[in-house]
Amino acid sequence: MSPESTGQNEHYIRVARRRFRAWRGDRPFWAGLFTILGGAPIAYFPYADLHLGSMTLTMSTTAGAGSLIIGVLLITLGLTMWFHHIVRVFAGIAAILLALISIPVANIGGFIIGFLLSLIGGALSISWAPGRPEGEEARADERTAPSSEQPYAERPEAELQGAAAVPHQQSAESDTAADADGGRHRAG
Repeated sequence: MSPESTGQNEHYIRVARRRFRAWRGDRPFWAGLFTILGGAPIAYFPYADLHLGSMTLTMSTTAGAGSLIIGVLLITLGLTMWFHHIVRVFAGIAAILLALISIPVANIGGFIIGFLLSLIGGALSISWAPGRPEGEEARADERTAPSSEQPYAERPEAELQGAAAVPHQQSAESDTAADADGGRHRAG
């Protein structure tokens, strides 16, 4: 390859790995993974057969359909966390509720394994927040930091933001009779 060529200079595995890292950083990846891994044992154990030598132990219960529904919903919520991360808070709350419901319905929450994984995944999904681009962090700190040149009472109103803004209060000289009376007018 010549230096003038526009061909790819990096190995395709490095490029794919970098793209995956960027994709993973834009969404609650670990929350979705824990939720999916938690839904699998909840859905699987009620339909599993355990073979001990020549003896087969069937773990099917009457709650098999409920376990399957809870497990499939948890897997779906994990995929939702990955591909529709806008609704991550809803998906996290739903995952926590389904994990709690799986304790009495699905063999003690997939023998506690599925319960714990789903609970951790839901909590991670609720607590995840999208990151800011690198240059934006310093600018955001500059905008929200109060200036120390002027005391709070003397700062211009444009600098006071949100709940810190104090509404302009009228003095006693500018009150009208209606204002002083609480806004009530007497009929007379």
